[in-house]
Amino acid sequence: MATIAKPLETLKKAHQNLASYQYEIKPVDKGYANRTLHINLEDYSIQEQPVTQQMKDLFTGGRGFALWLLWKAINDNTQWNDPENALVIANGPIGGLTAYPGLGKSTVVTLSPLTKSVIDSNVGGYFGPYLKFSGFDAIDIQGKAPEDVFGEVIIVIDGDSGAVSIETAPLEDVDSHLLANQLAEHYGDGKRGKYGVSTVTAGMAAEHINYACLNFSWYDVRRQEMRLKQAGRGGTGRVFRDKGIKGIVVKFNGLKGDVNNPVDMFMIRQAGKRINREISDLDDKQNQMRKVGTAHLVEIMDHFDLLPVHNFRYGAHPEHSKIDSSVWHEQFTQGINDACWAGCTMSCSHGVDGFALQTGPYKGQKVLVDGPEYENVSGLGSNIGVFDPLAVIEMNFYCDTYGVDTISFANCVAFVMECWQYGILDAEKTGGLDLTWGNADSALEILHQMARGEGFGITVGQGTRYMKHYFAKEFGGDAAFLNDIAMETKGLEISEYMTKESIAQQGGYGLALKGGQHDEAWLIFMDQVNKQLPTLEDKAEALHYFPMWRTWFSVHGLCKLPWNDILPENNAKTDEPHKVPEHVENYTWLYEGLTGKKVTPDDLLAQSERVYNFQRVFNLRVGFGTREHDVVPYRAMGPVTTDEYESRQERYDGQLKDILGLDPESMSLEEKMATLREHRYAQYAEMTDTVYKRRGWNNNGIPTVEKLKALGIDLPEVVEVVQRA
Repeated sequence: MATIAKPLETLKKAHQNLASYQYEIKPVDKGYANRTLHINLEDYSIQEQPVTQQMKDLFTGGRGFALWLLWKAINDNTQWNDPENALVIANGPIGGLTAYPGLGKSTVVTLSPLTKSVIDSNVGGYFGPYLKFSGFDAIDIQGKAPEDVFGEVIIVIDGDSGAVSIETAPLEDVDSHLLANQLAEHYGDGKRGKYGVSTVTAGMAAEHINYACLNFSWYDVRRQEMRLKQAGRGGTGRVFRDKGIKGIVVKFNGLKGDVNNPVDMFMIRQAGKRINREISDLDDKQNQMRKVGTAHLVEIMDHFDLLPVHNFRYGAHPEHSKIDSSVWHEQFTQGINDACWAGCTMSCSHGVDGFALQTGPYKGQKVLVDGPEYENVSGLGSNIGVFDPLAVIEMNFYCDTYGVDTISFANCVAFVMECWQYGILDAEKTGGLDLTWGNADSALEILHQMARGEGFGITVGQGTRYMKHYFAKEFGGDAAFLNDIAMETKGLEISEYMTKESIAQQGGYGLALKGGQHDEAWLIFMDQVNKQLPTLEDKAEALHYFPMWRTWFSVHGLCKLPWNDILPENNAKTDEPHKVPEHVENYTWLYEGLTGKKVTPDDLLAQSERVYNFQRVFNLRVGFGTREHDVVPYRAMGPVTTDEYESRQERYDGQLKDILGLDPESMSLEEKMATLREHRYAQYAEMTDTVYKRRGWNNNGIPTVEKLKALGIDLPEVVEVVQRA
């Protein structure tokens, strides 16, 4: 297992205190600490700021608070690496309860180095709840550390004594699997030791690449080691390191089930009792979240032609069984404590114990690897042609400890491997790397180059949007082809699901506020497999409802998995089984139990819709948020290459005949592909129009002033942005 090689006392003695701040410890009130913590590293200032009633009414908490704090911090011209760009981490009012599963999430919001727009990324671990219980609903950090301490700064929030300090930690390691343990060992001096500490860190690669992630920690009592969860999307770790931060520590030893001080704990426990019984009785029959988690999806996706293979060209592979759930059953070493927040009975934080690394700076060491989950297995596995589970685990480990988003990394490697196949890249251009499909050694070497800040790995670390332009300009690649195969929207690499036959899921990626992430609208099964969305209006309704509903989780600090990964036995018999109405009712109980306010599902959706539309306007403010950015690459719609068409020729020929009334026998392959492309672009455009109308946006994707007024977010500065556009 990971060890702390440097003596703790040596590390402690090297620390220097740069600033300190004492604050009054106050109890949380109905889920709110009612303060935020502001830190500016330019002058080491530390301030607490009140949470106003307007903030609660309009933005609720979590992602809403974080967006509002970032909105106030920047100006219209702020770039991601400007000092005024704020890195904001927020919890949510329901988050921190322990009687219901999945209530320990945080949301990170900042301007993204990858997308150049607003990014939000949610993450597990104990940090968010501990931050709230220590006295703050959010922390926002501006400025950059001075040169003499740059890269060494840590922020320590001691919720036991009511103290915040800015310190240096010059001797600690940077890579997260070491640093999280070192910081927990240093500050875990309360009655619960390391269990009372959670940290935020980012590894060596975060200094060099645009899609660096942040690692949030929690203490695994059984393994006696800090585990890591990732705020993966959009480069939050790059902003963290650009500000000169090495780590953030929060310490809180008073964890109990009622620290949120809810109005009616009985109602909360009733909701928890109902779902915990379902998890206990039904999980093993349904998705086995407690045994393999989301990795159970590999064989399901392959069966339905949805597993990304070779940069999303294909949806199935004969070797998929080498990385399916049966493999992870054997690799994962589960226990009853494998949950990234207290009281979560789903316990889906799977880990591989004692994994012997074969490459890199930790070669020969045995480490604990968190995961892999489905996105990692399919991305680091089938999408780059690797069907060796040990290679997938090794890449998973190094992505985590170096601070590399696995989804973006996987798609970037898949992109350059396809460029290699078509002769756009060669060994001279890659510095000697062989990027043949399935070359795990080269993929790992790219990771190590990212951490070292050298070689072709730095190019790969800039993202597919950067590379498609760079390869066209510098290497003479066909710009149209590169644009077709670069699997990103808004600059964010898309999640690992094939979407060629699901217009709704194409919209789920293309219309998502931050780019191609599945946390807004995972509609692939509803649309393609279960055929529950037959019309464009049905798809538009789903592309309205589910982003609004799923936003609610990040507003309150919750995990989405307990909502729909375990289903009540009678769910299929309900009027709207895709919404899991019993679980939605659970969330109304949680909110009422916390606040004393009786709510309906529509009331919860209204909270989300305000935040969602505000974020759309925020995108507009920083130069995005219009129709031209709500697109997907053509590979997400249909076949780019002739071999893609031919691999599904019966399907595509049938569509030309049945939908368009054409005779495919009389057409050349090129004519069939061009006709199919024209049809699918037209479908996507029509769907986009329908979604905009349903959301109350104009034809360019901008929320109308009337919509802002109806939602109550017609603040003068918000309306001004819309009117300017």
